[in-house]
Amino acid sequence: MPPLMDVQAYLDRIEYRGPLDPHFEMLSQLHLAHLLHVPFENLSIHSHEPIVLNDSALFEKIVTRRRGGFCYELNGLFAALLHELGFEVAMLSAQVAGNQHEFSRDFDHMTLRVALNREQWLADVGFGDSFIEPLPLVADSEYQQRENRYRLISDNQERLVLKQALKDEDWQPQYRFSLQPYQYAAFAEMCSYHQTSPESHFTRQRICSRLTPRGRISLSDMRFIITENGVRSESVLKNEAEYNEVLRQQFGIVM
Repeated sequence: MPPLMDVQAYLDRIEYRGPLDPHFEMLSQLHLAHLLHVPFENLSIHSHEPIVLNDSALFEKIVTRRRGGFCYELNGLFAALLHELGFEVAMLSAQVAGNQHEFSRDFDHMTLRVALNREQWLADVGFGDSFIEPLPLVADSEYQQRENRYRLISDNQERLVLKQALKDEDWQPQYRFSLQPYQYAAFAEMCSYHQTSPESHFTRQRICSRLTPRGRISLSDMRFIITENGVRSESVLKNEAEYNEVLRQQFGIVM
């Protein structure tokens, strides 16, 4: 663990005040706290700020500068925190489901396998609007979180597929993954792709999104979207000054 991993500073960043005895309840509380306080965002890409995949650089960005990030950053640093707190953590390669249920290439997404006392969970603080508490790594079991349902199913390629069913809707795949562990270097090529390729949705528009106690708030380019208790409202921001003010007030980010 690099010397810049100040665990207490990280816990302060996500406003975690619970116990530090590694067990599932602690993992669940950390996971939820992270989603509530650290936005999913791609603003570095649109500010031409290189994304560096190592714990020291990510700590400086997410904790010291109070920014967010996308999957490689958020899950990468969260893995480092969990490791420091006594959990066994593996970074996993995931392929994201498309509109036609096809899947993207390997390393398109990073998710996490967390183990403690012979039990294993899927953790993910870097996928945007998805599960908010870790899911047991058990196939064919269903879990309710808020108004949504989640389950993992096995495919015929020794992978697990994460499926989500929104309220009153059918099951849809989110991503699929294997349990093979990887290090940051394995994700570097796709991380670079998402920063530079016009084919990546991350280069096409600015995104900033954060879970709230009753829903979610999101900036999608100049649209500010609030979902609270299942009710969605949307407003269009007039200019960059208004955008930056919403970014500061709602997400705590100053660019």
